[in-house]
Amino acid sequence: MDLYAVRILRSQPLRLALTISGVALCIVLMLFLFATYNGVAKGSVEYIQKNPADLWVLQRNAWNILRGSSLLSAEHGEIIETVSGVESASPILLLLSAVEKDSEVATVFLTGFEPKTGVGGPPQLVDGVSVGNDDEIVLDRAFAAKFNFKIGDQVRIQDHTLKVVGFSTGTNAFVIQYAFVTLRQAQSLVGFPGLVTCYLVRIHKGTQPRSVAAAIRDRLGGVEVYEHEQFLQNNIREMQTGLLPFLYTVAAIGAIVLTAILSLLLSINILERRKDFAILKTLGAPSGFLPRLVMEQAFLIVAAAGILALIVFFPLTSLIEKLAPEITAQSSAGQIAAVLAAAAAISVLSSFISMQRLRRIYPLEAFS
Repeated sequence: MDLYAVRILRSQPLRLALTISGVALCIVLMLFLFATYNGVAKGSVEYIQKNPADLWVLQRNAWNILRGSSLLSAEHGEIIETVSGVESASPILLLLSAVEKDSEVATVFLTGFEPKTGVGGPPQLVDGVSVGNDDEIVLDRAFAAKFNFKIGDQVRIQDHTLKVVGFSTGTNAFVIQYAFVTLRQAQSLVGFPGLVTCYLVRIHKGTQPRSVAAAIRDRLGGVEVYEHEQFLQNNIREMQTGLLPFLYTVAAIGAIVLTAILSLLLSINILERRKDFAILKTLGAPSGFLPRLVMEQAFLIVAAAGILALIVFFPLTSLIEKLAPEITAQSSAGQIAAVLAAAAAISVLSSFISMQRLRRIYPLEAFS
């Protein structure tokens, strides 16, 4: 039966090649969507994850920094540092800002931090050095590659000219990338010297974060305090809220297209061999013979398409990352297995859809 299924498929080689290519592209699409999601999920929160903070202090009603706003003052930090159990409170200021180079303008998530502490600065440098003076800036590596920035380049933010001194990694949030300047420079750009977005609090060893958080809330009105892991999960949830609906929608469209392609091909094969199948029924073929034959064709197509998709996927992903450095795709063996399993399930569904045509084939048609 396997050879017969292969013979049916090979009878139309061009159609088979186009079908396998179409199915492979659908599988590649789903693989790329999930790989991109992994990259975005990691990149969006990697800055938060790698910052050495026990507590995050923000303005009340602000629970993330990806799509939330928080305004605190320098006085808040002074009070936080007097709370029992607090070792340090490092301020950061986050701004959406335009960076200009020659005639090009791009937006970055500008992060002002205190260079002497390093807290809130670039989580990891891949080239150059960190910010040391007010006239220096560190850019995200993907952002720098996209706009062809080099170490030593001069960029403008408003009326300020800054020198690029380093490139960071772990600071690519897909739709926007982080850039780093001194806190004083960021505050001068916004025009409010004491303005802060949040404080990254380190506590003394042996101190319970929950008790310190409660003490900070008691001392300061209008603030919220999150433990590091809770704040990380807040930002992951916010990222998923914006991205997952889009991901599921495109993946569903890809699954529908894949089902339609397979169902159409299998139905055409049944129609073209209608008389052959009628003869098989006349000769007393078992009731499950023809349905298994259709299902085997579907499995053979998906298996070939899966192999082709895996061959194409990794070079294609590398090419896309070179053309669009802000896109980071990260795949895993489990993720690839899940997509291939979904494709196999779709092949079963397509087979059942196509099998409905077998019921309309009658043994007497063999004599027509």
